[in-house]
Amino acid sequence: MSEQYDLVQAVRKVVEDRRSIRQYTEEPVSEEALEMILEAGRLAPSGENAQPWRFIVVKDPETRKKMGAIAGGGSGRRFTAEFVTQKMQERFASLEDEAKRKAAFEKLTSGQVSAFLAEAPVNIVVCGRKDVWDLPYDTSAAIENMLLMVTALGLGACWVIAPCIDIRDEERLKDLLGVPEGLKVVSIIAVGHPARYPRPRPRIPLHELVYREKWGVPYYEPKEEGK
Repeated sequence: MSEQYDLVQAVRKVVEDRRSIRQYTEEPVSEEALEMILEAGRLAPSGENAQPWRFIVVKDPETRKKMGAIAGGGSGRRFTAEFVTQKMQERFASLEDEAKRKAAFEKLTSGQVSAFLAEAPVNIVVCGRKDVWDLPYDTSAAIENMLLMVTALGLGACWVIAPCIDIRDEERLKDLLGVPEGLKVVSIIAVGHPARYPRPRPRIPLHELVYREKWGVPYYEPKEEGK
């Protein structure tokens, strides 16, 4: 019973400690750690056991630089559109510090928020077979498995979709990496040793997320402060 409790606590800690890491040291990721991360992805569940995922490990600095440029361009276009339509201003309305708000807008609209792929020691490109119906769900399960293994190993990672949303960017990636027809580039996972650990982002409490038997009936009561 004690061993089971310890295991549950260890798993919970890994889930709670996971962060999106965008700054890395120059220390390389060991082959042993990399294999454990990829193995975690391989063991993910998939509809009808289709296992549609395929992974490309990219370490070459020039290739990573090109991937970072594609990711930055994708994010830049996406967030510039959000800024022009005023959605970004609405999203950051609660941020009263004008300098911080301006810095956030610049980071997003310039694409810097995703260009860090060039600096990560390892980029794992997640591809999937287009002929599998559950492709987005299956590959997401594999990605989350890998992110949790990264955390358990004391490494850092970030799940990046910016270079894959626009079909033009995806085609650039496919040309760069030689991805054949019949496969879709789903995401890229940047992996490395964290240069810094960001604070945890706020999460919506369970009593606002979970309902009893039907929509709108809270399953949990709000917790009192400090409990």
